[in-house]
Amino acid sequence: MRINSLQEYHEAYSLSVEKPEEFWANIANEFDWIKPFTKVLDWSFDDYSVKWFEDGQMNITANALDRHLKTIPDQAAIVYEPNEPGDEAITLTYRQLHARVCKFSNVLKAQGVKKGDRVCIYMPMIPELAIAVLACARIGAIHSVVFGGFSAQSISDRINDSLCKIVITTDGAVRGNKTIPMKETVDDALLSCPSVETVIVKTRTKTPVSMLKGRDLWWEEEEAQASADCAPEPMNAEDPLFILYTSGSTGKPKGVVHTCGGYMVYTAYTFANVFQYNPGDVFFCTADIGWITGHSYLVYGPLLNGAISVLFEGIPTYPDAGRFWDIIKRHQVNIFYTAPTAIRSLMGFGDEVLEGKDLSSLRVLGSVGEPINEEAWQWYHEKIGQGNCPIVDTWWQTETGGLMISPIAGITPLKPAFATLPLPGVQPILVDENGKEIEGNGVNGNLCIKYPWPSIIRTTYGDHERCKTTYFSTYPGLYFTGDGCMRDEDGYYRITGRVDDVMNISGHRIGTAEVENAINMHTGVIESAVVGFPHDVKGQGIYAYVICEHPTINDDLTRKDILATVARVIGPIAKPDKIQFVTGLPKTRSGKIMRRILRKVAEGEFGSLGDTSTLLDPSVVDSIIAGAL
Repeated sequence: MRINSLQEYHEAYSLSVEKPEEFWANIANEFDWIKPFTKVLDWSFDDYSVKWFEDGQMNITANALDRHLKTIPDQAAIVYEPNEPGDEAITLTYRQLHARVCKFSNVLKAQGVKKGDRVCIYMPMIPELAIAVLACARIGAIHSVVFGGFSAQSISDRINDSLCKIVITTDGAVRGNKTIPMKETVDDALLSCPSVETVIVKTRTKTPVSMLKGRDLWWEEEEAQASADCAPEPMNAEDPLFILYTSGSTGKPKGVVHTCGGYMVYTAYTFANVFQYNPGDVFFCTADIGWITGHSYLVYGPLLNGAISVLFEGIPTYPDAGRFWDIIKRHQVNIFYTAPTAIRSLMGFGDEVLEGKDLSSLRVLGSVGEPINEEAWQWYHEKIGQGNCPIVDTWWQTETGGLMISPIAGITPLKPAFATLPLPGVQPILVDENGKEIEGNGVNGNLCIKYPWPSIIRTTYGDHERCKTTYFSTYPGLYFTGDGCMRDEDGYYRITGRVDDVMNISGHRIGTAEVENAINMHTGVIESAVVGFPHDVKGQGIYAYVICEHPTINDDLTRKDILATVARVIGPIAKPDKIQFVTGLPKTRSGKIMRRILRKVAEGEFGSLGDTSTLLDPSVVDSIIAGAL
């Protein structure tokens, strides 16, 4: 499974393209199967259907936990670094994690949770979040983790889309110097969620909360009564493992579905190879488990490889901007995986924050969520890696389940700001607007994938037609990533950004329509249009053009009110960075908003707006420019 040289990479890649079924069967057979598979792959991108290892049975937790009890039972599995640096870190060994997952699996069973039931998890970054995820997987329930910064409305939308039976949460959460109500937010969400029968609440902040008789239970009380003996549920390889919601170019988030077998094989393989993980290495992924990076490379990928995974509750700037570096020293971290947003933010505090920090344990650095700019890449390489650590600049998506284009640490020759080469099994192509393949090097185009990999999205929950339309209809016969891309003279890939109406804010995808819907819910707002614009820290910021029913009396106050509405409807992560009040929007005669013009204005490029003669009212553009100056 492990690639150890550039020659081995090229050999593995060639085999994965020429004989993909043989290639993936060899890797899959390294895992424990309850019933071995005989059929490797059945697929069609035309009428979208992909099945990997279809007739095999397994359980991902048997491979992530039970398998290691024979060899490394007392090695750390998860190391929990709490929000307060003075609080003691908690280490769960593979034996301890296995016992706690089994106990909580039995808690869920006692509440009537069965294979195929959906479970919503809304928790801060504490060990119980990982335990809840693994317990669902162990009994065959489908987990749907909702990021702890989302609003009650966002939780409600996700619960109702997947008809969750149970919600797991905490009384509160701490992030930096803030205490955040979690149970109270869940209570607000559940006012419109008839499918939910039970809420299990873990104590974290001792915040007073409402506990409804017959619905709400305390985690600690239920776990204390549960047995630590729970056999893993046999799962068909194509049974759903989890749903994770991601923003699209239309307002409603999509429930991306990943299945048990292919996701297991691919995340384990990519983790081991991209990061060149060695037994005993300490791996620190800073992502929240509420996002796909946390699923794949904090929980499943590391545990499938018997790795030591650091789970951090807090934020990189609390109590000061040296927190990440202190954690690296405290736990002797060898592999560090974070987002360009965090890197740029920490760069802004100056190099003095790094004085006296011991980063000598680091061997590999990683970047995730968005293309890393060259300035941030160089700072990361020189200041954090001391010029000695390869940087794996990884490109992938919620829908891909795992890393797709990335250097292999210490093996792939690096080029700043390039994701470099596709991983074995990944067959990227660039196409023009008409779907014609752009061959050769030194070219730009839209990035598509022409052949399935084991952890490809299987469907969008409850709406397979939406999955087909979103990913497989733009360019028939291809998976369309939604990203633009360049391939340089060396055949290296560099992602150039989204080409659809999805923004990449701090590495998180947020649909323009989703933010517009939230703004339009504010009283007095008639219409809005949202675009992304370059932001020094976030990569992209959110620029909103807003039409109000009446002229605003106090622009600043109205802006704050709109921001509060967006935070309430979606969550603080979606709050616009800039709001410009306008009297009209640049629309074609058919009513389509010309976002190209709005992007140019947001970027301050007033002299390159292109042809505006096709607009219904070209004078609107002059008015918008005047307001932006």
